[in-house]
Amino acid sequence: MYEKFFQLRERPFALSPDPEYLYPSRVHQEALSYLRYGIEGHAGFVVITGEIGSGKTTMLQSLLGRLDRNTTVARIVNTMLDPRELLDAILLDFGMDPTGLSKPVLLHRLAEFLVTQRQAGRLTLLVIDEAQNLSLPALEEIRMLSNLETEKSKLIQIVMIGQPELREKLALPQLQQLRQRITVSYHLEPLDAAETANYVNHRLRRAALGPAVEFPREVTDLIHERSR
Repeated sequence: MYEKFFQLRERPFALSPDPEYLYPSRVHQEALSYLRYGIEGHAGFVVITGEIGSGKTTMLQSLLGRLDRNTTVARIVNTMLDPRELLDAILLDFGMDPTGLSKPVLLHRLAEFLVTQRQAGRLTLLVIDEAQNLSLPALEEIRMLSNLETEKSKLIQIVMIGQPELREKLALPQLQQLRQRITVSYHLEPLDAAETANYVNHRLRRAALGPAVEFPREVTDLIHERSR
């Protein structure tokens, strides 16, 4: 009902992430820069964290949409998996069938795939969203994947996106070896009052059919206070 009244083509504050609505705040621009640097520089592990609703997934989708065709991407979003299930999910997303394969054969097939991608001049990227749900054994399995390398460089670039609990897990003594391989890390801080005003009105403009509705500052300041 309110879309028609306010002349909006769709709901500007839908819960599903939409890169078209990404507001380029200072923190999101910085996070995107870190992501691009990590991926383009083959910087090992990249970790981006932020609270629920901070725009992590929207930002990630925006970045993935800009990657060139020489990048092969596997994206894992269901992370409530044991280590073996995680490996199966990774192979499936890279287009391979892990059915019936023992773990050694599975890892060998994955290594062959990564070498073939490298020989074709392609970057192979593994993106794990909601990474805070990974168990410690699953995170250790991810670390072991980073051992797949040539004499000169890693065969797979790994990006982990998650809530602040991911940082807490990575700080545990059991994950010291994984932590040492993280070369790019960034935490998305909340928007300040001015950015909240810009964010709200940015989304209203993106959804507008005609002249955009604009929330006055006293309203967005209240939104900022209540939403923290």
